Amino acid sequence: MNSGMIFVLAIIAMGIIGGILKARYGHREDRDRGLAVQDDGETRRLKEEVSALKERLQVLERITIEKESSLNREIEQLRDRT
Repeated sequence: MNSGMIFVLAIIAMGIIGGILKARYGHREDRDRGLAVQDDGETRRLKEEVSALKERLQVLERITIEKESSLNREIEQLRDRT
């Protein structure tokens, strides 16, 4: 056998080994992709939850500010009485 033929056989062997490894471990990638789809659903749910929490926070901030300003008004009214 000359060196050219050995080189061709080595390339063919690497292709076959690569195909076997891809067949064996490529299956795992498909499962990982399935998890990614679930993660997308989980991500969407978490984004919705964060959005709802932001809305609640805005409401609480508005209530706090309104109470604070109404309290300031009441204090000013009491000061004006004296």
